Amino acid sequence: MTVGSGERAATAGRPLGGLGPVGLWTFAFDARPAGLVRAAAAEVDELGWGALWFGEAFGRDSVSQAWLLLSATRRLTVASGIANITLRDPIALAGAERALADAFPGRYLLGLGGHRVDDTVHLLDGYPMPAKGNAVATMRAYLDAMDAVPAHGPPPVTPPRRVLAGLGPRMLALAAERTLGAHPYFVPVEHTGRARETMGPDAFLAVEQAVVLDRDVDRAREVATAHVAGYLAAPHQLRSLRRLGFTDDDLTPGPSRRLVDAIVAYGDLEVVERRVREQLAAGADHVCLQVLTADPSALPLPEWRELAPALVGPTAGRG
Repeated sequence: MTVGSGERAATAGRPLGGLGPVGLWTFAFDARPAGLVRAAAAEVDELGWGALWFGEAFGRDSVSQAWLLLSATRRLTVASGIANITLRDPIALAGAERALADAFPGRYLLGLGGHRVDDTVHLLDGYPMPAKGNAVATMRAYLDAMDAVPAHGPPPVTPPRRVLAGLGPRMLALAAERTLGAHPYFVPVEHTGRARETMGPDAFLAVEQAVVLDRDVDRAREVATAHVAGYLAAPHQLRSLRRLGFTDDDLTPGPSRRLVDAIVAYGDLEVVERRVREQLAAGADHVCLQVLTADPSALPLPEWRELAPALVGPTAGRG
């Protein structure tokens, strides 16, 4: 896929242009030993992808995963999508951010976010999750705390780079105000247009886009539907979908066809390319593809290989 001249013009001058228009996003590294993760990341780098985003759940913590991926690659940007602020002290994360920026100049992007919890929620038996208040106020205070951490030693060659997980208009506005931009997850093209309008023309917008690469459309739709259904228990995602006009008919008892089609691009390569073009035309600077398969823990290397020539070229112009 070649990005059109209008899309290039629309993204000119925004930060992080070196990531290119398309990258990859995955949870699958957590299920693989470190050696296999290194080998997969190195292949992603050689395939020409500009960025490799990873989620954080209950596998490796975000900082350790970033070190592992960065040490195995030479060129691509490694981005957390996201590091959960609920789970770590801002002093510790500020130190880790500086260390990664120093060790891998210009190649680490810190995505910040975190689900809000209350005193009734427990991470593990006997271990309460810290209570949080308003999401935007909490994030603003966290950024303030990170910025206030004293720096000892020489500054990194390139300054640390941050984006926020943004869905609602207030968090998107904070992302544009305090960081390079936003990394929305689980959103349709319509949200991308609204996010661009909210953040203005200069903020960086990196949109996660779920895809299923399977020419058997019925089978692909089953995988897509299971993915969407898994997020309908998340209150922040439900609020986001309702802001976009989805109703109970779309959300209960399971995702409607309309909702699945809006969130996931499924089918052949042409379908994936078309959704990427739509996201870029709506205002995204960068689309990070989360390739879904029937086994959520599987590393989708075959699909990453198949997508690369069409979306980034065999060497991404880096020779």
